[in-house]
Amino acid sequence: MTGPAPGGPVPPPMPKFAAAARPALADTGLRRTLRGATATLRERTAAAAAETADWEDLREAGRAVGEGALLGLDTHLEELERAVTEAGGTVHWAVDAADARRVVTGLVRETGATEVVKSASLATREIGLNDALAGMGVTVRDTALADMAVQFAGDEPSHLLSAAAHRDRAQIGELFRREMPAAGPDPAGDPEDLAAAARAHLRERFLRAQVAITGANFLVAETGTVVVVESEGNARMCLTLPETLICVAGIDKVVPAWDDMEVFLQLLPRSSTGDRMTPYVSSWTGVTPGDGPRAFHLVLLDNGRTRALADEIGRAALRCIGCSACLNVCPVYERTGGQPYGPVHPGPIGAILTPQLRGVESAAVASLPYASTLCGACADVCPVKIDIPDVLVHLRGAVVESRRRRPVPTPEMALMRGLAWTMADPRRHETALRRGVRWARLLSRGGRIRRLPGLLGMWTEARDLPAPPAESFRAWWNRTRR
Repeated sequence: MTGPAPGGPVPPPMPKFAAAARPALADTGLRRTLRGATATLRERTAAAAAETADWEDLREAGRAVGEGALLGLDTHLEELERAVTEAGGTVHWAVDAADARRVVTGLVRETGATEVVKSASLATREIGLNDALAGMGVTVRDTALADMAVQFAGDEPSHLLSAAAHRDRAQIGELFRREMPAAGPDPAGDPEDLAAAARAHLRERFLRAQVAITGANFLVAETGTVVVVESEGNARMCLTLPETLICVAGIDKVVPAWDDMEVFLQLLPRSSTGDRMTPYVSSWTGVTPGDGPRAFHLVLLDNGRTRALADEIGRAALRCIGCSACLNVCPVYERTGGQPYGPVHPGPIGAILTPQLRGVESAAVASLPYASTLCGACADVCPVKIDIPDVLVHLRGAVVESRRRRPVPTPEMALMRGLAWTMADPRRHETALRRGVRWARLLSRGGRIRRLPGLLGMWTEARDLPAPPAESFRAWWNRTRR
């Protein structure tokens, strides 16, 4: 879902969600791991929310602040740029992923560094930064424990909170044993042992790093402050030790004032990890002589966000604070994991955010709004009250409208147009009904139709159809009431 690295191979197109999900659905070990991980997080977040008497008031405050920030985004971005610049930082504007890659790789090239340390960041994943840096000979060291596991395995992340949620402790222990000499010959699967091994492995990298790259949870326009919340402390090491600090963040991360952080720093930890507060809340404003990095660069990424902002219904997705609560309650995500959604935004929030950022022209992205049961559990737990089912239905309408504009209609569209033509005339409808009933009864076995022919067979891949009665209601009515 991200662009290729400069000069690198063009990645194959993503398959539709249903096709991409089949391997996960067939992997019982993966499903067991996901079920355990999401259940634990569900219980923790529910308990954390329940102990807060004003939880619903906090959610409403988060919704109001987020919506207000989006409605005044142009003003807040100008204020943010001014404040960052006055504090000694440099702001770069990136219209899309390619532009952001060009900016960041250029900044790294200017330093002459051949290695960078990087904290967990959806924005850098969105622009394909790791591959871009690798393409110019720069080694990227992901420093979050879960991101390290994903990087070691060479696979894709699957969860907003823990990129390696699709792997159990034994698998992560094996990856660490293979890739980190400091882990020893047989690291245990205990989280403390794994964290200790990662700490020993990373210490030398942090101390020698000249450049660090981070994301941002929030950007405070009033003061020009970048805020990162985490549970491991690796991001704080990234923004403290290197001489050059580069932060890549979407323009939707802006909040108007520092006082707004009072709301979000209560909502985010309870909705993500079930904690009352996040272990590490790091904030920095520009540069300070003699303390921390000598150069700070903030790369503000659009990459489709302005287009999403123009959609009165869809822009609610930009309020997301990245807590992952919607993933943990989603029955679809629990069975498929995050990889079928693409390598950036998994789960229900990905199903509404990715189509808006990338458009619904490709079959893979157009399939995401349909990757939902519309049960509404995601909306119930969202800390900023994003009505995800409402946006999903809205985007399904956008997918249908985009198909109407195609010169060659899809098979589904051709079928719907044929049905509309048939049902527009009573005689055509009656004739089609009689013939359809005759053929359907021939296909049935034991009162059920288990497989329809041709493209219609996709409907019966996961369900049986009851055989139609020998006499239709209309025929029965005409026979008995006249």
